[in-house]
Amino acid sequence: MSSVDRKTISAAHDLIRPYIRATPVVETSGDDFGLPGVSLVFKLESLQYAGSFKARGAITNLLMRDVPPAGVVAASGGNHGAAVAWAAQRRGVRATIFVPTVSAAAKVARIRSYGAELVITGDRYDDARIASEAFADESGGMRIHPFDQLETLRGAGTVALELHAQAPKLDSLLVGVGGGGLIGGIAAWYAGDVNLIGVEPFEAPTLTNALAAGHPVDAPAGGVAADSLAPKRVGAMMFPFAQRFVREVLLVTDDEIRAAQNALWEKLRIAAEPGGAAAFAALLAHRYAPKEGERIGVLVCGANTEWRP
Repeated sequence: MSSVDRKTISAAHDLIRPYIRATPVVETSGDDFGLPGVSLVFKLESLQYAGSFKARGAITNLLMRDVPPAGVVAASGGNHGAAVAWAAQRRGVRATIFVPTVSAAAKVARIRSYGAELVITGDRYDDARIASEAFADESGGMRIHPFDQLETLRGAGTVALELHAQAPKLDSLLVGVGGGGLIGGIAAWYAGDVNLIGVEPFEAPTLTNALAAGHPVDAPAGGVAADSLAPKRVGAMMFPFAQRFVREVLLVTDDEIRAAQNALWEKLRIAAEPGGAAAFAALLAHRYAPKEGERIGVLVCGANTEWRP
């Protein structure tokens, strides 16, 4: 676990700072959402390049690793693929991206807009992953894993580095979980200094099932956020951080995610994709019960969707 910590995350941030946006926070009263007595701090990674926090891990990989002439290869539900395509375009290298048929049209269009070669195959992320690995073996391209890679975790951890400086006195922080790269990097940065809460769809309980089993296990992969929060299992590299530093994992329904999307748009004019709104869904649906006076951080991690829900 020591290879992903504040020192290595800070080093990654120094390296990628010229390439990424320092995304803003929006602070507001919980009263705006029928949550009296608390304050909310939204970290808007939805405004990051390529439309999600994934840009951080993607560019970290390209800057910290030696890219072969065959370029880079990635499998993705959409956001990671868009981020790798964006990073490859910035660095002038070839990118081949594999996505499943479940990927949102907005994400597919964004990948294409960065000039990557796009392959749509299989019904779920794991199908695209298997195809991408076969292609990487044949072509010699460098694989960039969306969550189970040291550089990816360090890049994701830079979200917490920024948020810590922007909102240094958070009591709790809610983070959506798919493969666990984001919450793993954040957990490595905070190391228990904040009440860190993961949020997953009921139809894709990857971290919930892994924590119950004591190790990553296969989980269902469905629901409205299936293109971002439904890998087959969480990453092995992030799992020790989750075991040690994630206080609890909450499950939300598809309807609760959609309600959170709508609330973010109606109250703050923040457009979020389903996976990007999942963390807030746990709060809005009272899955998480805050204490009086609590200052709560909420990660809005992606916005690769139509302009509004």
